[in-house]
Amino acid sequence: MDGSNKQPNNYVAKGLNSPELRMNKNIPFVDEVVELDNVRISNSKDVDTRRPSSETKINEDIPFVDEATEPNHVKVDEPIRPKRYRDVEKGEANYKPNGNIVIHASDLGSVHSSPNSDTIVVNTPEGTLYVTLDPYSSKSTKPNSPSTQSTEISDASPSTSKAFGAEESDALLDEERDDTEIRRMNLRRNSISMPTLQNLESEVLRQQYLNNPQDEIPEHHQSTASGFSDGDHATDENNDDEDRAKTPLRSPRRKPRRFGRSEFSMDEEDYSPSNSVTSVNSLASLLKEKLQSIPQKIRKKPTDYKLRAFVALMFLAVAFFVGFAYVLYHRQALTKAYYDNVQFNEPKRIIRIFNREDNEILKATLAVGIEGKVKSYPCLAEDRLDDGSKCLEWVHTLRFYLKCLPHDPGLDNTTCYSVHWKALRNDVYPNDCFDWSDTKVHWYGAGQSLNITWPLNTGSIDYTPFITGDIQKSQWGNVLSRYLINSKGAAIIIDEETPLQIAINKERNEICLKARYDDFAYVNQLTEFPEMKYNICTSHDMKSLHSSIHSHSRAPLWDGLKPADMQTLESLISEPVWQIAPRFKHELQTETISQYTEDVINLGFLKQGHVLINEFWQNEIGDLSVDANRFETLNVTIDKLHRRGFKVAFTIQPFISTESTNFAECVQRRLLVSERNSDRRIPALTRFKSLASAGVLDITNNRSVPWILEKLEAVIEEYHIDSFYFDLGVAYDMPHYYQCEKRLINPDQYKTLFTKTFEKTLNIIGVSSAISLPRPPIFVSLPPFESSWEALAMVIPAMLTYGVDGYPFVMPGAVGGDIYWPGSEQFLPSSKGFMEVNATNTTQENGIELPERELYIRWLQMATFLPVMKFTHLPSKYNDEKVLEMAKNLTSLRQKLITPLLLKYKREALEEGLPLIRPLWLVAGGDAALLVRDEFAIGDEIVVAPVLNPGETTREVYLPAGLWQDGIDGSLRKGNRWMHEYKVPLERVAYFIRKPDDMRFK
Repeated sequence: MDGSNKQPNNYVAKGLNSPELRMNKNIPFVDEVVELDNVRISNSKDVDTRRPSSETKINEDIPFVDEATEPNHVKVDEPIRPKRYRDVEKGEANYKPNGNIVIHASDLGSVHSSPNSDTIVVNTPEGTLYVTLDPYSSKSTKPNSPSTQSTEISDASPSTSKAFGAEESDALLDEERDDTEIRRMNLRRNSISMPTLQNLESEVLRQQYLNNPQDEIPEHHQSTASGFSDGDHATDENNDDEDRAKTPLRSPRRKPRRFGRSEFSMDEEDYSPSNSVTSVNSLASLLKEKLQSIPQKIRKKPTDYKLRAFVALMFLAVAFFVGFAYVLYHRQALTKAYYDNVQFNEPKRIIRIFNREDNEILKATLAVGIEGKVKSYPCLAEDRLDDGSKCLEWVHTLRFYLKCLPHDPGLDNTTCYSVHWKALRNDVYPNDCFDWSDTKVHWYGAGQSLNITWPLNTGSIDYTPFITGDIQKSQWGNVLSRYLINSKGAAIIIDEETPLQIAINKERNEICLKARYDDFAYVNQLTEFPEMKYNICTSHDMKSLHSSIHSHSRAPLWDGLKPADMQTLESLISEPVWQIAPRFKHELQTETISQYTEDVINLGFLKQGHVLINEFWQNEIGDLSVDANRFETLNVTIDKLHRRGFKVAFTIQPFISTESTNFAECVQRRLLVSERNSDRRIPALTRFKSLASAGVLDITNNRSVPWILEKLEAVIEEYHIDSFYFDLGVAYDMPHYYQCEKRLINPDQYKTLFTKTFEKTLNIIGVSSAISLPRPPIFVSLPPFESSWEALAMVIPAMLTYGVDGYPFVMPGAVGGDIYWPGSEQFLPSSKGFMEVNATNTTQENGIELPERELYIRWLQMATFLPVMKFTHLPSKYNDEKVLEMAKNLTSLRQKLITPLLLKYKREALEEGLPLIRPLWLVAGGDAALLVRDEFAIGDEIVVAPVLNPGETTREVYLPAGLWQDGIDGSLRKGNRWMHEYKVPLERVAYFIRKPDDMRFK
């Protein structure tokens, strides 16, 4: 076709989006043949600029890319798809050689450009294809997108491939040169777009397409910048002379099948009917555009770490405030306030008690062991008490009572609350644990054990029945009190009827109380199910609380004391106790007693005191009569001792040996504790010290007390002894299946009844074990300690604990350690207690090895300041003048300074119940004093700091607040501080005397 034959053809589509194109079912697609003879040049004014509508998409008659359309019924004015050249070679019947030449994109030949590089010429088997390039392709809306150019098709034959110099070609070029600027400015965008091929890249892409003519173009790789445009520019309407032969093509309505999206897949909006490819060059430009856009699509956005950090911080802040609100809710919203200073969180069963300054002084978790958060309910009317108690019940589990006890604020500042737990079935045990981690307190009292010293929270012990036992067997010690006090002014007093078990867990920072029956300690069930009762008392400080609880102002200890009792009390403080306690029975004779007292007198500086003879004054334990074979002249010896100023005391026990002459009588008269679940006439047997088998007198039997008194009064009348010492053993010395005539709460109640039965009829100077305060002048003894440095270090904590427990008068063991019997479980805490009979040590007494010299000296220095000085080994046995000289100096110090102070504070102890030997925190305040376990005070006036380790001549000393005078060099010392590396020579002991604060100016 030449330019002179241009005529408008109304049958040619006016645009890819025109209504005619959408409604025409016979318009072919990009890969279908088109009859070139019937291609006419349409008027650009008739092109519609609207986008494809839904009608076009749903038109089923429009063929797809891979479909072929029969051209037989095509009208003259309709575009006829050309026959592909390869179909011609195959000789298909549809091929028409008489002018109806058809071509296909795969039949295209080589590509070359015109001399001015604005037109690309493509040779085809049927003619030459001219492609006009657009120099203003940068005006595309997308970066690197191909520009749009007009594409014209010539009907020249292959023989006229050099028609570039022909006349029609010159005329065409002249016309193009004249219209170049107009085409560049007014280029119709609905023409077939082709990119500018200025490098080999486009040629490579074209050749790849030509080599693979059957490959389909994936829809997701089609460009959104199609070769057809809507023609949005206003200038397009004025381009009437831009009529060119265009082959309108439509994108398929249905998408080709895709078995999977590649990693470069585009979004759904990238799939548009405008993404059709109409020629080889448009395919090349499309691939180039997509390859250039791939880095932009896969390029990741820079990470904004600041934003992420801010979001994380905001999340943590929100989580913190939510957690804080949760904790606050459970501590406040779910906490009920009882009375003035008690808060109880029912879901968690946590009770908190505050003092009047709103300081938390006690925290406890109640009902430990109940699985899950069992809800509590108010008690039924029939289960409530009429004393004003608050009552809660965990259904079929526990019942809880809380009451504020009445008190007189005018007398003291102590407030007490009563806690009462009732188990509602057999497998439930009331269990409360008091935590010291939050309140940061220290606990004191209760008793001593192997791993429990001072304060209680520095050790550990598992749930153990709170009865007396052997501390070397991880049991509680020989003296106990159901009383605990902490350093912030809160105390716990447990009822004696509670089947109490105590555990101290240092790792979990808690002291736990449990009520549970068992087959020995609490075999006698006083209630159907275990019950636990205790009082919680509070005050503004620890010292005032302790004084208030143990005050005997309403019933002072001196009430009812006879002058003889007061004299005995004073003599025990001011005079030594000489304990004659050989290991074997045959070693104790009249001559032994006489010789021992002679040695005491020969010392010349020690006062005569109490001669304490152990149980071997009898032939067998339980005879309750003097062994006449070994003590033929004992009455004469005792009279002689009286004339020399000594007082004689015998040791008695409630045990009757099976070898005793009284055993048969006791069995016959049923005076012994019987065996449970058996005939009452069968006694329950046990072991005690050196006894392999023994019965126990039933002190609850009314017939037993007169029988014992008769025996003891006979001994007093014949030998004129002055007093008795009760060696009661511990709870575990009772027969395991014991049964008394009257039911006991626990085995320890036996010793309490035994002491109280005879304390008013017999002169008793001491008891070996106790769970309640005996009547003065009875002293409570420390447990027997072996001769070792470890035992020496345990003396002061035991003294302090017994004092806090409410026992003001405590008798320590012998200086240098006690003597033990072979085979005795009670008095052999370690292998050091076993002594060989044929010992070869040069310092021996009756075959007994003496304590180490340095140990004896340090022990004697400490004992000088204790309420009672007890001797078994005399200082003269060492045959050392330095030991004797030191003992003499210490005796003088005690008589001049210590004894007057002890007698002074004896009155305070009888009146207020305060101990003679006190912890430093009872003297003055300060957190440092709470943990001091190797110092003690006599009243408020003397602080003693003995050396307790071998080979040491220096130590750390803490002085409470005040002014103190050094007992070694007489210098004044400021208190409320630690003194480091304080020098204490072997022959001296560190002690400090309180002085008035203004003494430093005199």
